[in-house]
Amino acid sequence: MIVVVATCIGILLLAGMVALLRVLKPGVSLADRMVALDLILLIIVLGIAVSAIGTNSPVFLDVLVVVSLLGFVGTFTVARFIERRGL
Repeated sequence: MIVVVATCIGILLLAGMVALLRVLKPGVSLADRMVALDLILLIIVLGIAVSAIGTNSPVFLDVLVVVSLLGFVGTFTVARFIERRGL
């Protein structure tokens, strides 16, 4: 089980680095950056889920719900901003 959790965390770290490169890449539109930031948030949520499975602790599940809801509200807010500004 430890090997599976470590492998999942490693894959998530690699995916996070690729998404971070997309955020930091010059010449990318605001919408593309927001999608990459949403992907990073999803990777964080998946990392918390893997940690919850690895430690067999249901305490992390409350954190998952809060982080997911905050990410949804943030994404929705930026999407409305982009739509209103026409960016």
